[in-house]
Amino acid sequence: MVRMIMHGCNGHMGQVITGLAARDDGIEIVAGIDIVDNRENGYPVFTNIADCDVEADVIVDFAVAVAVDPLLAYSKEKKVPVVLCTTGLSEEQLANVEKTSREVAILRSANMSLGVNTLIKLLKDAAKVFGPAGYDIEVVEKHHRLKVDAPSGTALALADSVNEALGNEYEYVYDRSQRREKRPDKEIGISAVRGGTIVGVHDVIFAGPDEVITFNHTAYSKSVFAKGALEAAKFLAGKPAGMYDMADVIAAK
Repeated sequence: MVRMIMHGCNGHMGQVITGLAARDDGIEIVAGIDIVDNRENGYPVFTNIADCDVEADVIVDFAVAVAVDPLLAYSKEKKVPVVLCTTGLSEEQLANVEKTSREVAILRSANMSLGVNTLIKLLKDAAKVFGPAGYDIEVVEKHHRLKVDAPSGTALALADSVNEALGNEYEYVYDRSQRREKRPDKEIGISAVRGGTIVGVHDVIFAGPDEVITFNHTAYSKSVFAKGALEAAKFLAGKPAGMYDMADVIAAK
C-alpha cells in the first residue's frame, strides 16, 4: 500500500483525488496539506507543510504556485517523491524543480490524463507523416471561464510533441490579428477558447490538400486528471532521484 500526502487537499482537485483514493486498494492518503483545515477528510490536515510529521511514500501536489517552494524544500528534506501538478510556475521555480530532482524523484506533467499522454505519443508519429507532406498544423484548446492561463499547458505540450518530432523547426503563433500575409509553412497556430464550465477540450489539426485529420481529447470531468495523478503516485513511490513525466507512467504499464 502506497502512503500518500495530498498537497492542496481542500481544493477541488484535492477533494476529487481524496474520493478516488478512498476506493483504491493500492494507495492511502495519510495526511493532507492546505491553507485551512475546514473539512472532514478522514486524515490529518496540516496548514504548514513543515509541521507534517506523518511518514509517507509520495506527495501529490494540486495546490498553487506560491506553495510549491516550501513543498520542494520539504520533499528534499524528507526525501519524499513528488507528483507535481501545479501549473503556472515561474522560470525560477522551474529551475528549483530541476535542482530538487537531483536529490529526490519528481514527476511533472502539463496534464495528468492518461488519455492526453497517450495522445502525445500518437501525435509524434502523425507529425512525422503529415509535417514533411506540407500539412498545416493547428492546436485549439477550450476551457472553463475561470481558467486564468492561456494557452493551456496541455496545448503547449501537444504542440511541443509535434514540434519535437519535426526537429523543432516550427514557430508558435498565438495571434494573427495584426498580420496581413498568407500562412507560413513552418508554423503551429495555437488558439484558446474560454467559456462556461468546459473541463478541457484539445484538438490538434493537420490540414492538407483536400483532407483534414483531427486528433481530439475531451475531458468530461476532472476525475481523469485525478486518476492519472494516483497512477503517477503509485509509479513514483520508491523511484530514485530524477525528473519523470507521464510518458514514464504509460511506458511502465
